[in-house]
Amino acid sequence: MKHRHFKLFKPYGYLSQFQTNARHEINKRFLGELFDFPEHIMAIGRLDKDSEGLLLLTTDGKVSYDITSAKTDKEYYVQVDGVITEEAISQLEQGVQIRHKNETYLTKPCQVFKLDVTPCFPERAKKIRDERHGLTSWISITINEGKFRQVRKMTAQVGFPTLRLVRIRVGTITLEGLQMGGVQELNDLY
Repeated sequence: MKHRHFKLFKPYGYLSQFQTNARHEINKRFLGELFDFPEHIMAIGRLDKDSEGLLLLTTDGKVSYDITSAKTDKEYYVQVDGVITEEAISQLEQGVQIRHKNETYLTKPCQVFKLDVTPCFPERAKKIRDERHGLTSWISITINEGKFRQVRKMTAQVGFPTLRLVRIRVGTITLEGLQMGGVQELNDLY
């Protein structure tokens, strides 16, 4: 069987999984609504329901394992509440204490910088508060680990809660060429 690989611009509000018959998931949105994916497709890693951006999918479990276990870089553009300070950026870069599975965890050092220009993403389905509620800023964070809601926990820990989170890159694969909800088939994921 020839395996297939895709990249997807996951919209806000979708779960990073495919339809199940569970009763508690009746009103939820799933990736299968966006494209006619082949059987046995799986997301490589996850983006939570409130996050947007690049999601890789494959029918090859070995490729999925290789990418998630290789500590591949993942870059996020993050809109935070307030005008982020150099001190907060430095703390993020060095690693911060977050809660993970009821334990304290020190995040690994990562790359962080403030974006001088607001990224041009489509408006989100659920509106983010507007400027009358205070200033916001955008940063880029590149990590190579992925604890549950890690980036959100990191920015909150330094006093700048995340308002919008968009993954723009996994390894060398980017969102380039995709519209919100768009899917593109790839020859490979390396």
